[in-house]
Amino acid sequence: MANENVIREKELLVSEVSTKLRENSSTVLTDYRGLNVAQVTELRKTLREAGVEFRVLKNSLVRRATEATQFTELDVHLSGPTAFAFSKEDAIAPAKILSEFAKKNENLKLKGGIVEGKVVDADQIRALAALPPREGLLSMLLSVLQAPVRNFALAVKAVADQKEGGAQEA
Repeated sequence: MANENVIREKELLVSEVSTKLRENSSTVLTDYRGLNVAQVTELRKTLREAGVEFRVLKNSLVRRATEATQFTELDVHLSGPTAFAFSKEDAIAPAKILSEFAKKNENLKLKGGIVEGKVVDADQIRALAALPPREGLLSMLLSVLQAPVRNFALAVKAVADQKEGGAQEA
């Protein structure tokens, strides 16, 4: 009887993890060996404030979850102690927070993850973390879109000023 309950709990956990892998905008895998309790607590707090869930899961259960999804490529990263950072809304938040934390704490290692439905490695996670925030990207896009209009307005003003100057001389 107790065995059936344990199996049912594990099946529920596998189902939950496979749902998270499919539905979250990003999942980042880390090796947290060597971090002390205070460091893990600080990391969890920072991630929680950004709306990121941080969990330690058994690799065998995650392998079963990846079998139920298209993310079996993730299995190569499932060795040793593995913690998972799941984010529903912001695909960049876990990558940024974990990369910054890893710079300060060399014991935290990025392994890889899933971003917007694509399996990525640790280098791609670091590259994603190096991107400016969403607001910065939007302001860059806006300035690029405004540049032609601004240049056209300046050209029209210069022509108008030139004609106005020629009319005053005559």
